[in-house]
Amino acid sequence: MAVRINPSILSADFANLERDLALIATADYAHVDVMDQHFVPNLTIGLPVVTRLAQVSPVPLDVHLMVDDADRWAPEYAAAGAASVTFHAEATQAPVRLARELRSRGVRAGVAIRPATPVEPLLDLLDEFDMILVMTVEPGFGGQPVIEGTLPKIRRARQAIRAAKTATWIQVDGGVSRQTIGRIAAAGADTFVAGSAVYDAADVPGEIAALRALAEPTVSA
Repeated sequence: MAVRINPSILSADFANLERDLALIATADYAHVDVMDQHFVPNLTIGLPVVTRLAQVSPVPLDVHLMVDDADRWAPEYAAAGAASVTFHAEATQAPVRLARELRSRGVRAGVAIRPATPVEPLLDLLDEFDMILVMTVEPGFGGQPVIEGTLPKIRRARQAIRAAKTATWIQVDGGVSRQTIGRIAAAGADTFVAGSAVYDAADVPGEIAALRALAEPTVSA
C-alpha cells in the first residue's frame, strides 16, 4: 500500500488559498472541507470557491462534504473539478447509488463515518467505494485530538479490505500529527488528512515529508 498525505486547507489562510495550496505541492491531494452549518456547526466554502481551487491547485482536490443532502450536492462537486468526493453515510439516502454516480463522472467516490457511526454496514459493500473515511474526531473543526476509540474501526475496515481483496483506501481525518500518525497507520489507514500539523509547521514541505516517512514503514509492511 502507498501512503497518501492530504493536507487540509481548513488550516490554511483563507485570504491566501492559492499561495497556501502551492505550499503543499509535494502532497498527494489537497483536502477540502465543505461544511454547511447544518450537518456540522461550522461553515466554510462552497461550489464557487472549490471550482476556482480546482483550477489553480498543484495537486488534485480531495473534497470532504460535511453537508446535508449529499445526494443532491456531491455530483455538483464532481462537476466542479474535484478528483475525489467523499460524502457522509449519515447524510445520504442511497450511498451506493451516489457512489456509482460519482464514479460515472470520473471521480473517486468516498464514504465517511462519524466517530460514533459503525463501519460494519459498509464492509459488505467495499467494491462500491474507492475510499472509506473514518473520522477520528467529531467533524466540524480542526485541531482536535484523536478519539482513540475510533482506531478499532480502522482495524476492522482494514481486515475486511484484505479479506475482500479490494483496492479501497482508508482515510483518517482528525488529530493526525507526528505524534499520532504511526499508531493510526498501524491500525490500517493509508491516507492521512493533516491540517494544523502541516500548516502550523515552519517548513510545510518538510512536515509533509516527515509525516510520510513516519507512516510508510507500517503502511508498506
